[in-house]
Amino acid sequence: MSRTPEKSRVILVTGAAGGIGAAIAELAIARGHRVLLTDVDEDAVLTRARALGERAAAHALDIRSPEEWSRAFDAAQERFGAVDVLVNNAGITHTGNARDLRPQQHRDIVEINLLGTVTGVCTALGRMTAQGHGHIINVCSMTSFLPLPGYATYGGTKHGLRAFHHSVAIEERDGPVDFTIVHPPSTRTGMLAQEMADPTSAIAFAEKSYAPEQIAEAVVDAVTSRPVEVVFPPIAGRVQRIAGVFPGLMRRVIPVVEARGRRQRARLLSAPGIPSSGN
Repeated sequence: MSRTPEKSRVILVTGAAGGIGAAIAELAIARGHRVLLTDVDEDAVLTRARALGERAAAHALDIRSPEEWSRAFDAAQERFGAVDVLVNNAGITHTGNARDLRPQQHRDIVEINLLGTVTGVCTALGRMTAQGHGHIINVCSMTSFLPLPGYATYGGTKHGLRAFHHSVAIEERDGPVDFTIVHPPSTRTGMLAQEMADPTSAIAFAEKSYAPEQIAEAVVDAVTSRPVEVVFPPIAGRVQRIAGVFPGLMRRVIPVVEARGRRQRARLLSAPGIPSSGN
């Protein structure tokens, strides 16, 4: 159910051509916000924005490029005004065990998931500090707390992003910018085909997956409530966060969880219709 927020904001969302980013944009617009949807896939993000009406606009953005980040903020300001909220959502993965990935695949994951987001945060900080207000929401992952087989470099970038996010928030504690980090679990997005096709990603199917709209609701709620950190699911996610502190425990528990994921993946593959999963 849509509702009008206490104040309409200008929001820039990355990775908004599909999945969680598209769901965030759609819900934000339904609540009265104005959204610049950005994505490296220009045609797809333009199509998505056109479907969302006059409160939506689109701009091509490769988050690895500082120049493109600056142009995206300029485009948002020209269309709607200064950006109030940045939602860093874009990310990728290459499935497979670490030793089986090519060096460029490791580099892709790091450059997009970590360095691209870092570049966006730093771009936003300069502009939001100058304008005297702002809110940065980083969409991270529950893998930032847990070591998962098949996701070594992906999880490494998410561990790094969480550390970076909280460090910058502390550095900027006396400034005008708020910081929120959101940790989705396995989510029914376009990563399904990669994970379903690769047995090394079986652990993604061990637990219940979430719809992109469920993650989007938490993110858009955060625009007004500004929580420090959000985990999924609310209770089990907190348990996972604590468990991740103990690597010895994880070395015993994670293989058990992975085996459950393999069984669930096998059931899904044998089913007549394969449901989506993965984030």
